Amino acid sequence: MPRDSKADFGTDGFARYARQIIFPGIGREGQEKIGASHVLVAGIGGLGSLSSAYLCRAGVGQLTLVDSGRVQVPDLNRQLLYGEKDIGESKVLVAARKLSEVNSETKVNPVLEEITEDTFRELLSNVNIVVDGTDNYRARFLMNRVCWKNRTPFIYGGIFGLKGTAMTILPGRTPCLECFITAKDEIASPIPAIGPVVGQIASIQALEVLKLILHLGKPLGGELLTFDGSSLTFTKVTIKKREGCSVCGG
Repeated sequence: MPRDSKADFGTDGFARYARQIIFPGIGREGQEKIGASHVLVAGIGGLGSLSSAYLCRAGVGQLTLVDSGRVQVPDLNRQLLYGEKDIGESKVLVAARKLSEVNSETKVNPVLEEITEDTFRELLSNVNIVVDGTDNYRARFLMNRVCWKNRTPFIYGGIFGLKGTAMTILPGRTPCLECFITAKDEIASPIPAIGPVVGQIASIQALEVLKLILHLGKPLGGELLTFDGSSLTFTKVTIKKREGCSVCGG
């Protein structure tokens, strides 16, 4: 089968990204932007393991992975970076090793600790975008607040059974997480998690990261995207700033 000359970039470091580069909205310049970016993925479970894998393969230059947990048997139905031999091991250390094997050009920084306001603020010092892979609103509210103050885009994602949601929060431009989710909306863990639904939302989060880096298309700013796996439908709801919001001012 003859080679596609458009996708043949030889050994100059672009070969692995050839199928991205031929897209008119990316090109070599866009690929260089991806390679110069630093993304923090908070929580390397279902959402985080998949979104970080996509971002690593896309050529994001630096990934910081934050999680204090260890791989457990119930994780294996949806957390595709892990296998049976990883049970009991640190998620971030296993993830960092496997992602480095996928793309040695991506610098992966594993951070084995819980997310607190002080540690998270320090980690944000040279990060371009934060991806939410957590499973609790305490961490999400904290990240939402610190990202807003730091003017760092924050890509929220959540799942429950056959449904999933995603939204991109752009500080100073869109409503924040607490404009549409409050403490009384919090759901007790563990929540039902179906692997393909997790994959849908993680893919959307990774795509939103690339769109922000490349200024490509329209991000989910101010719109909550909901996926319903039972009917295979996506819907978008416009979110308005909540009056008196303690984070973004409403």
